[in-house]
Amino acid sequence: MTGTLVLAGTPIGDVADAPPRLAAELAAAEVIAAEDTRRLRRLTQALGVHTTGRVVSYFEGNEAARTPELADALEGGARVLLVTDAGMPSVSDPGYRLVAAAVERGIKVTAVPGPSAVLTALAVSGLPVDRFCFEGFLPRKPGERRSRLREVADERRTLVYFEAPHRLDDTLAAMSEILGADRRGAVCRELTKTYEEVRRGPLAELAAWAADGVRGEITIVVEGAPETGPQDLGPDELVRRVQVREEAGERRKEAIAAVAAETGLPKREVFDAVVAAKNAARTGPAEGK
Repeated sequence: MTGTLVLAGTPIGDVADAPPRLAAELAAAEVIAAEDTRRLRRLTQALGVHTTGRVVSYFEGNEAARTPELADALEGGARVLLVTDAGMPSVSDPGYRLVAAAVERGIKVTAVPGPSAVLTALAVSGLPVDRFCFEGFLPRKPGERRSRLREVADERRTLVYFEAPHRLDDTLAAMSEILGADRRGAVCRELTKTYEEVRRGPLAELAAWAADGVRGEITIVVEGAPETGPQDLGPDELVRRVQVREEAGERRKEAIAAVAAETGLPKREVFDAVVAAKNAARTGPAEGK
């Protein structure tokens, strides 16, 4: 019989939030794959758990190489427990490769539910929670970051991001510029920890606050784009929407059709706006006499 892969949710801050099943799974696992074996040791000590299984490291640097080894152990009947530093494995953490390998081999995959920075930040943000979209970490390079933000500029669902503290000011400044200075947001810092802080306000204000430097684990929540009707969209906005889709890989014809569908405008009107912008860019501004 094949074994079982258990994804173990771990506390995002306060160790008292550990789910009761976590201690039992740590004690019973034959193999424990940990993102950081030192943190695992501190966690088991805090929970009063004695582990008997083999402990191996499983982090970004060795994830690809170690996945086949763990998949073989699972196929051989082992119960493998995967733990990351905080939260649920494979959600912006190591784990996806191993889950995919286990599924491909027909091995059972289950989970010990635990605290989630995504849902916790969303719940305390004060922003709409009925529909949301988790975007993970934005690219580190400014150009790629801006391009990714342009892709979601018209997303109406609430957006949730992770970010490193030393990049927070640049990220919030880019969000303010591309998503809108008045768009509401919330920066959730050190959730469930001693110095927990939730800073709410327009993106421009949050960017100014972060410019002085912020420490700790960061989750950003941003409200979705406001609904707009055809009467609110001028040629410049139509051109921008087409450009966003083209930058994402769509052909111009497909992008024009998609923008027409989402705005309720005739395709010809969107096409004419794109052509006019292209001609204006080619000829440049008219010279004064």
